[in-house]
Amino acid sequence: MPSKGATRRRTALVWGALLAALIVPILAAAASPLLAWRDPVYILAGLAGVAALALLLVQPLLAAGLLPGLTLATSRRAHRWIGAGLVAAVLIHVAALWITSPPDVVDALLFRSPTPFSVWGVIAMWAVFGAALLAATRRRLRLRPLLWRRAHLTLAAVIVSGTVLHAVLIQGTMETVSKLALCALVVAATVRVVAGRRGPAARPR
Repeated sequence: MPSKGATRRRTALVWGALLAALIVPILAAAASPLLAWRDPVYILAGLAGVAALALLLVQPLLAAGLLPGLTLATSRRAHRWIGAGLVAAVLIHVAALWITSPPDVVDALLFRSPTPFSVWGVIAMWAVFGAALLAATRRRLRLRPLLWRRAHLTLAAVIVSGTVLHAVLIQGTMETVSKLALCALVVAATVRVVAGRRGPAARPR
């Protein structure tokens, strides 16, 4: 059994690595030369999108209670709050883009945009809203735990897939190496949790 000192060091290491994975891509995007002379609304749109991608790394870890130092109940509560933050980040991202260029946003929402990344972004956006609505109405819908969990995991997979493809296809403000590293971590964390939840030892939420 590990000592308390070893446990504390492991906890600090995990949280430090997680914070670095979240903060470095945001700082790299904020320092992008492509933001020079851009309007504040455009900058806000981009950084909100980066923040949304970063939050996707935290969500599966919280849902499965994989972050050390947090009880499962605390992790689940944080998962709900971070989910609300994710919705807010997506809304800010889309609203700021609307202010910057309404025709482009309309084309994206109607799937008329010639840029493939727009399609994946819109798909991910609707999946985020769907997951949030499903979570908010869970008790009212009275879905069986297994059915609810499968629906939530399916939407989570769509969110991650769409968001990662959206980010990777964009040649924008995100620095390439940190972007790809963050996307890989998001996919790895999601696959780890989804595979675990589908296993025979998975616990109901």
